[in-house]
Amino acid sequence: MLLKSPLSLGKMVLANLVCVFLLIEVIVSGFRIGVDGLRMDYYLMTCPFAEQIVQNTVNRALQSDPTLAAALVRMHFHDCFIEGCDGSILIDSTKDNTAEKDSPGNLSLKGYEIIDDAKEQIENDCPGVVSCADIVAMAARDAIFWTGGPVYDIPKGRKDGRRSKIEDTINLPFPTFNATELIRAFGQRGFTAQEMVALSGAHTLGVARCASFKSRLSGVDSTLDSDFAKTLSKTCSAGDSAEQPFDATRNTFDNFYFNTLVRKSGLLFSDQTLYTNPKTRAAVNGYAFNQAMFFFDFQQAMVKMGMLNVKEGDNGEVRENCRIIN
Repeated sequence: MLLKSPLSLGKMVLANLVCVFLLIEVIVSGFRIGVDGLRMDYYLMTCPFAEQIVQNTVNRALQSDPTLAAALVRMHFHDCFIEGCDGSILIDSTKDNTAEKDSPGNLSLKGYEIIDDAKEQIENDCPGVVSCADIVAMAARDAIFWTGGPVYDIPKGRKDGRRSKIEDTINLPFPTFNATELIRAFGQRGFTAQEMVALSGAHTLGVARCASFKSRLSGVDSTLDSDFAKTLSKTCSAGDSAEQPFDATRNTFDNFYFNTLVRKSGLLFSDQTLYTNPKTRAAVNGYAFNQAMFFFDFQQAMVKMGMLNVKEGDNGEVRENCRIIN
């Protein structure tokens, strides 16, 4: 057995210490990921059970009604796309102000009671600490995991906004948008076309109402499979509020949504346009073929979306009641 010289041993110890310091830096950096003061461990000292409370609340709700998973993901998107991720979607209208949630594009949103439930429990534990905006973001993340989607963490520390106006929702993407319009709308918020397609994959969960796709049935839509068109016509025979799933596994997070686009069975015009447009078709094909790639890109895009125009310090507040500005 060869004995190492003191110099060699010293070098080994130094190298090991460097590795340890690098590992610590990676871990610490992981906790500090984010913008505007957002951190993975934001509530570690002030409200350590906040995330567990949200997760347990979401899990209980989804066990009773699995369709609420899609609602929580959609709520997070509709919150972040207007005024940033600041919980503005939660605010109730008053006699002096019609809020975002009462706009036509948001009337079908549901799941508000889940956020209320989690907020009430958290306020009992650590009042005035955890924002409603963070609860919405965590609830969407937990809903995605519950339905079989990717596991990911998000930085916390968002503050709640003080503005919620119906006129702002004009900036939500419409189900009639084509790929060019979608690329522009998402691009204005810093997303690439690939990230937009990945986020559109959230439509693997949930349903759409006939009112949002019946226009595709009134004329000749060459992008719509003829047999699927018959299915949609049958659905719409029950009226504008009749619902049609985006794909065959409406309560499971998978890549089936992209396979429906390849088969010309995208539910909304804004879904199918992702396959008909050459700028986004390759991404659709890639995600239809490789679910792991979709999961990875989706979680990255969701973390990025959750950082849109976050409020910090005096620019926001922590609401006592998510439905009312303090």
